Amino acid sequence: MLMIQWNNWTRNSDFILLGLFDHSPLHTFFFSLILGIFFMAFIGNSIMVILIYLDAHLHTPMYILLSQLSLMDLMLICTTVPQMAFNFLSGNKSISMVGCGIQIFFYVSLLGAECFLLAAMAYDRYVAICYPLRYPILMSDKICGLMAASSWVLGSLDGIIEVAAALSFSYCGAREIPHFFCDVPALLTLSCSNTLIFERIIFFCCVIMLTLPVAIIIASYTRVILTVLHMSSAESRHKAFATCSSHLMVVGMYYGAAMFIYMRPSSGRSPNQDKIVSAFYTILTPMLNPLIYSLRNKEVARAFMKVLGIDKAAA
Repeated sequence: MLMIQWNNWTRNSDFILLGLFDHSPLHTFFFSLILGIFFMAFIGNSIMVILIYLDAHLHTPMYILLSQLSLMDLMLICTTVPQMAFNFLSGNKSISMVGCGIQIFFYVSLLGAECFLLAAMAYDRYVAICYPLRYPILMSDKICGLMAASSWVLGSLDGIIEVAAALSFSYCGAREIPHFFCDVPALLTLSCSNTLIFERIIFFCCVIMLTLPVAIIIASYTRVILTVLHMSSAESRHKAFATCSSHLMVVGMYYGAAMFIYMRPSSGRSPNQDKIVSAFYTILTPMLNPLIYSLRNKEVARAFMKVLGIDKAAA
């Protein structure tokens, strides 16, 4: 009897992910395109993590933080796309309450961790360019490790809080989530409970987690730009701008999309807009990050050639 009740509760507690696509030829093409982007992101970020781990020349704070960014992007894209692909290919769009909670935890945790990590990466560039002689002290291995670990911990705390609160509400009706993964704002639209206070808390947390790192990034790069402009060597200016521009491109893509999703009032939300923008920074951005950093970074390219043995062959 208890087993029957548990099965009924589990079945009745399932959600339906409406997804991005139907099975029309055009949507099938877009689905294939997203799968291609997923595999490129998976391979690109995996290569970045492995390269930085294997090459001793890349065991510096900048590349250690970059490896953490690649690891977060790798986990983020694996949190959403495989479930979306399974739902599309199998025709079964349901996801259990537990599965939904797992998605929310990893998705929110990784997004929060990336917020703090990008700020840490901006601080690293600020110290490297503005205080090069003090860089080994201000960005020691211990401080770098502490920054990386803090990003993971703070992101995980945010994930735990949001998943605990979101799954504590009652859900009714068709239980159809207008998204391709369990996103908290989309999930709350199905709740039978009063979620107004929780929505305001989420908004307040998002303001802190987005604006505080952005303020650190803006302050860091303002000082960096002023320092670079006063450099006498054109080569030094070019190298500094090339290094920082890669990070600023990533910051612009990530924070722009995140602010669009989480810092708008619920009355102005459109499910289709949310799905498209979410796809941009959960699927496309993880693919672009390794391309941006590897194509504009000679050290990463050198490490890749070394692993392939090309430099030895050329020698």
